[in-house]
Amino acid sequence: MSPDSLRQRIAQTLGFRLAVYYALIFVASVLTISTFAYLLLERSLVARDHELIQVKLADYTTRYITTGLGGLTDAVGAEQASGGDDRVFVRLVGPNADVLLASMPPSWGAYDLGDLDGGEGWRSVPAHNQPVALEVVTRRLPGGVFLEVGRTTLERERLLREVRGLLGWLLGLVVVLGLVGGFALTWSTLTPLRQLADTLGHITRTGQFDARVPVGPGRDVISALGRTSNDLLERIELLIRGMRDALDTVAHDLRTPVARLRSRAETALAGNADGDGSREALADVVEEADRVSSLLTTLMDISEAETGVMRLDRTAVDVAAVAAETVELYEDVAEQKGVTLSHEVPDGLLASADRPRLRQVLANIVDNAVKYTPSGGRVSIAGRSAGDDVVIEVADTGIGVAPEHLQHIWDRLYRADGTGPERGLGLGLSLVKAVVEAHGGRADVSSAPGKGTTLTLVLPRANGTRS
Repeated sequence: MSPDSLRQRIAQTLGFRLAVYYALIFVASVLTISTFAYLLLERSLVARDHELIQVKLADYTTRYITTGLGGLTDAVGAEQASGGDDRVFVRLVGPNADVLLASMPPSWGAYDLGDLDGGEGWRSVPAHNQPVALEVVTRRLPGGVFLEVGRTTLERERLLREVRGLLGWLLGLVVVLGLVGGFALTWSTLTPLRQLADTLGHITRTGQFDARVPVGPGRDVISALGRTSNDLLERIELLIRGMRDALDTVAHDLRTPVARLRSRAETALAGNADGDGSREALADVVEEADRVSSLLTTLMDISEAETGVMRLDRTAVDVAAVAAETVELYEDVAEQKGVTLSHEVPDGLLASADRPRLRQVLANIVDNAVKYTPSGGRVSIAGRSAGDDVVIEVADTGIGVAPEHLQHIWDRLYRADGTGPERGLGLGLSLVKAVVEAHGGRADVSSAPGKGTTLTLVLPRANGTRS
């Protein structure tokens, strides 16, 4: 890899960009604070110098008025001889522009004092070949005399220059610390994301969904992303395992009807088969084909419901009417088995549901209940409202379900051993649970061997509000 491509690749990485953004924000913040502090210091120094000048001007004015030129000269001379830090420029100009008194520390340099002639107030006189100035305030005294008092910005500029140098070094240090801190912080922050990418990469390469992302105890968004990713991986693993189990079971269940189809078709095509034999063989073929079609259609319905793509035309469905239709549909079958089938659903109980799908759900439950209820038993459908929900219960006095099988009752193609001679696809209750949950409801079951089974469906009311 060439150096240019390496630099380009580094510049395009998320960690590099975050580190640069962090450093820029950090440096910009420090620069803003430093600039504000520098301007505040400069303003404070200017105010201090001006205040000192004003104090000296007031003092010298009083001296001149009370003691005259001689007293002022003595005061100025004594102050200059002291060499203190509060020395100032002093000049007294007479009415005819003649200089009566002039005093300035020699270390301040040369200034063009001609710009000070005339007028009261503040003046700023630049120095020769130096980036400093002499700030002077002028006051008119009795007798047409002008008193000028000023102070050079030399010391102030020297101090500000040292501060600027110090801030320059500080800013350079801040840039280095910002970059280093940005990279360190970014590396630490992106570690969970790298672990997530490594885990997903491992799953992509190996196809093994048992890998999980390391998640810390934190409650930040990255930790939440890790936990969500692990939940998603667990769900995918369960779905894939279920899909594999379902495919194995489907392959096993299809093998027998397909073999029968082939056998009956061969019989019908045999040259020695008479007309009645051919028709019987073809009828068996149709029966087995219907069984295969029913199996595949039910599996597709379950898949659509579980993935959220099942189309539901939800209306206010009269549960009592659907229960009556279901009882009527299975009444003959129940009578042949000697099973009493009834419903006790009050009129006006409305559920927000897709009517054909609700009828399909109840039909599957009643079909199972009648199938596994011995002669002399009962199957009943009951309904009631519970807050914003509609509760439908289908109870039977059948053989019941053992505890070790109860947890698998909703699994696809699951048929417990020893449940009787009845033949089924093992998909009815899986479809029930999938369709009910697609409506935003839930399905529960309670059962015990020899004491029957009760299936409970909870659906939203048509005129209720679900929380």
